[in-house]
Amino acid sequence: MKPIETHLEQPTQNEAIIRLYLDPDLSWFRGHFSVQALLPGVAQIDWVMHYAQTLLAPGWNCASIEMVKFQLPLQPEDNLRLKIHWEETKHQLTFQYDVESSDSGECKTASQGKIKLCR
Repeated sequence: MKPIETHLEQPTQNEAIIRLYLDPDLSWFRGHFSVQALLPGVAQIDWVMHYAQTLLAPGWNCASIEMVKFQLPLQPEDNLRLKIHWEETKHQLTFQYDVESSDSGECKTASQGKIKLCR
C-alpha cells in the first residue's frame, strides 16, 4: 500500500526528503470517493511514520498527532515531495507533503503536521 518511491535523500541525520508517485492502482484509492479518487489523510500519516521509523527514528512509535492540516487533495498520478524532520529532544516529528503541478512543475503544500513519538 506504499506509493512508488522515485527519489530518496537524507541531507542530515534528522531529515529525509522522499519523492513519491501516486500510482492509480494504490489500494488507498479504491472506495475513497467514486467520482474522484483522493488519497486519505490516514495514508499520508502511515507513510510519514513508515519513513520516520525506517530512516530517522527506529524504535519510536506514534504517541499523538499534535497538528495536521490538509490543504490540497492528493489524486492518482500526483508527484509528491515528502519532507520529514525529527527532533529527538522534543520527541517531535514534523512533515510536509508538496504536490508538483503537472502544468508548471511548481510545488504547492498539500498537507503538513506534527507528530509526537514515544518509545
